[in-house]
Amino acid sequence: MPLTSEPLRKLGFLTIGLFDEADPRQGHESTLEIVELGERLGFDSAWVRHRHLQYGISSPVAVLAAASQRTSRIELGTAVIPLGWENPLRLAEDLATVDILSGGRLNPGVSVGPPMHYDTVKQALHPDTADAEDFGYERVRRLLDFVRGEPATDFSGVEGFEVFSNRVQPHAEGLGRRMWYGGASLRSARWAGEHGMNFLTSSVVKAEESEDFAEIQLSHIRTFRAHHPDGDRARVSQGLVVIPTDTATPEQRAKYDAYARKRLPRTATPQGPARMMFAPDLVGPSAEIAERLYAHAAFREIDEVAFALPFTFDHEDYVQILTDIATALGPALGWRPAA
Repeated sequence: MPLTSEPLRKLGFLTIGLFDEADPRQGHESTLEIVELGERLGFDSAWVRHRHLQYGISSPVAVLAAASQRTSRIELGTAVIPLGWENPLRLAEDLATVDILSGGRLNPGVSVGPPMHYDTVKQALHPDTADAEDFGYERVRRLLDFVRGEPATDFSGVEGFEVFSNRVQPHAEGLGRRMWYGGASLRSARWAGEHGMNFLTSSVVKAEESEDFAEIQLSHIRTFRAHHPDGDRARVSQGLVVIPTDTATPEQRAKYDAYARKRLPRTATPQGPARMMFAPDLVGPSAEIAERLYAHAAFREIDEVAFALPFTFDHEDYVQILTDIATALGPALGWRPAA
């Protein structure tokens, strides 16, 4: 098997946290149990997706607050919070609070752009400012400033019995260096680098200069690092859908193969007006997946991953997949579990 110049340093996973509308607690509890399992298996990080008006986690910061009290070591991330739904000042307070509660383990990932189905939700979300809202990078910059301790007001001091700060409280030292941008374009990669963020690159990218997924992703990584103050040391995490089958039952293997086969046609050509490219799901024994990853141009450029769990599988499937990643695939990639 070919080797990269550096072994995989950080191994994480990403889950959507689906739930049944009739019993939402069970789905949320399942997500928390998966995070706890990840810590026991030695994973370095656990990430949750963010869904609004759907049957997936709508409040990842609250879920991670709960996870922070059930774990002691594993890093906790969001991939990603769509900032079009958020007030950056209020979000900064929530992020700082959870980071304090977790002991400095929070890794917030964010993205920009109008909320999905904005025309149908804007009167509920931004009733007074719907047509004036800025959904561009300025929204991220505001969040970064607040998280990093820049003033939010020109007023501070004592008023009666109350003491006021001119910056977000609590201030979580170090959180500003753990902010991630989830980007799928060269422009986003460059912006994230210029603003000193970390970079999340997933199984979806824009086909701008090529129609080869790995080449596109590699160009994003190199563009990000070329514009980051830390250069080649700037942190990038790759998130592909990876499904090892080492200990899967025949029924699970059949389910996994059917899932990947159904999604494969979308990976052949750019999709939609935005020309989005999707990476194929990697299904099979860990040794085979490791070989495919070593052949992936973008994977050879990074030493952190957050492998994405499929959306619609059952709890026992996630247990098997995570266990195989930690005990077979991770070691095949040079990773060692955290103590």
